[in-house]
Amino acid sequence: MNSEIKYSPISGWSVILLSLILVIGAPIAFIIFAIMTNPEFMILAIPVFLIGIVSLFGFMAIAPNNARVLLLFGKYKGTVRTSGFYWVNPFFSKKKISLRIRNFETGSTETPEITDAATGRVLQNQSRGSGKPSKVNDRDGNPIEISAVVVWRVVDTAEAMFEVDDYSHYVAVQSEAALRDLTCRYPYDSEDHEESLRGSTEKISEQLREDIQERLDKAGVEAIEARISHLAYAPEIAAAMLQRQQAQAVVAARTKIVEGAVGMVEMALEQLTRDKIVELDDERRAAMVSNLLVVLCSDSSVQPVVNTGSLYH
Repeated sequence: MNSEIKYSPISGWSVILLSLILVIGAPIAFIIFAIMTNPEFMILAIPVFLIGIVSLFGFMAIAPNNARVLLLFGKYKGTVRTSGFYWVNPFFSKKKISLRIRNFETGSTETPEITDAATGRVLQNQSRGSGKPSKVNDRDGNPIEISAVVVWRVVDTAEAMFEVDDYSHYVAVQSEAALRDLTCRYPYDSEDHEESLRGSTEKISEQLREDIQERLDKAGVEAIEARISHLAYAPEIAAAMLQRQQAQAVVAARTKIVEGAVGMVEMALEQLTRDKIVELDDERRAAMVSNLLVVLCSDSSVQPVVNTGSLYH
């Protein structure tokens, strides 16, 4: 496996003057020696001029958050990460690679760069379309739609350049695979405080980042962040799952209402007994509890019934 090697180039400003002297001075010297009819020095001026021309191909300018991977006849010699103007061996092949932070959404379509084979001119730049959620079954077998946003950057230029064919495409494919694998290990939702895709967003996002990083280690890429950007049931079961969620919400609400009503009835009976407002036997107490529960737990407003007789009639 190729690992990154730091390469320290020569400052280009210290070499450019010498190159210009060779390129400009050699033809002038050639003319002067021709006038002086000195063929030996005339012949010497020709290789000097060629050396000056060749030396011009060794200059390179590196912008911030960019790097150059240097190859000499196919052999990796090192990487220059520091921005600036430099001069290296003119026979080096200088491969540009970006160190900037990038992001993409899983499921997005990528359009490759198209160049003219004859001139090398770029006809269409590389672009990425909007993401389409992936349809995956969760742990319980429910079909869901899910997508994630992955933030990444290159940390080892040698591995990114030589270990995989196209590291950008490799990141996209492996992130999609990691997301699908993670979805199959967790349920969409959970009722018993179990980790789920919807209920444990932070933990799921961190687990997704770790899964992606494990796949990208061999490509010299760091997964900085991975977060779920879209999560929903598939259309064919969305309506049924919505009804189930509504039913669960109704049951939870009614349970809370009943708990509160029972507490209020208990408090009312205790206060009536403590203050000796009225004496109730077991039958009347049961009737009172029933009436209070009906009033407190009813979905609609109740109609009062006024008793104009005695307490027992």
